[in-house]
Amino acid sequence: MNTRTATAAGPAATGERSSLVRLYLSRGVLAVAWALAFAGAHEDVDAVAITLLVVYPLIDAVSSLIDHRALAEGPERRVTAFNGVLSTVAALAVGVAGAGGVAPVLHVFGAWAVVSGAAQVVVGLRRRGPELGKQWPMLIAGGLSFLVGVFYNIQAAGADPSLDVLSVYATGGGVFFILQALLLVRKTRQLRTRTV
Repeated sequence: MNTRTATAAGPAATGERSSLVRLYLSRGVLAVAWALAFAGAHEDVDAVAITLLVVYPLIDAVSSLIDHRALAEGPERRVTAFNGVLSTVAALAVGVAGAGGVAPVLHVFGAWAVVSGAAQVVVGLRRRGPELGKQWPMLIAGGLSFLVGVFYNIQAAGADPSLDVLSVYATGGGVFFILQALLLVRKTRQLRTRTV
């Protein structure tokens, strides 16, 4: 997310790629693990399910904080800070919504997915360049998050809302983060080969 990445070269750019690989890989693995845990724990919106629902946006908030601290001042850093605050608010809101059952949870989760997805697209667009690649997994994930969030709100207003969709959402997001990490590893290897 660093505004310097478009022109960065050498050790600084390599260090940034390495940091992003660790961040994206951790974020992806945590999302998939969360999806597996939630898939077996959401039959009822009980304390366990609500705790897991609160944890998921908190994972995103912490990831945004880590990313924010590594960035230089600029628009990208502000978007990352916004996303961190948004995810923290979403965690609190989904915890409160859990007391109302499935529909309120889907509404909150959907609203969060729409706004955070749009923020992810903005960050992905800013990170595109020779040092960090085309960022297509992040762009697709952000776009899908936006669309899925709209769908969640439609489903929440329907006759039979279900939280089953959240495990699929988290798994998809996790896979895209892992893919982006692998593409960054590949990019690092390609750039090393060119400089040898």
